[in-house]
Amino acid sequence: MDPSVMQNPEMANIISQEQQRAMINEMVGKLTSACWDKCITGTPGSKFSSSETACLSNCARRYLDMSMLIMKRFQNMQ
Repeated sequence: MDPSVMQNPEMANIISQEQQRAMINEMVGKLTSACWDKCITGTPGSKFSSSETACLSNCARRYLDMSMLIMKRFQNMQ
C-alpha cells in the first residue's frame, strides 16, 4: 500500500473501519457455521424448534463471550 495513503487520517480511518467490518463478518460466519453444525441436527423446517432455538442462542452467547475473553487477553499481552 502506498505510504502516503496511511498519512491521510480520513483514508486511514476508512481502512480501519473496513478492516473491522471484515473481522465482524468473518466472526459471524464462523459463529453461524459452528452453531448451525452443533444445534441443527436434522433437516430444518420452516422454523426452528424450541430446543434448536435455545441451543443456537446459548451457542452464540458462548462463542461471543469466548471471543471477547480472547481479545481482552491479547490486549493485555501487548
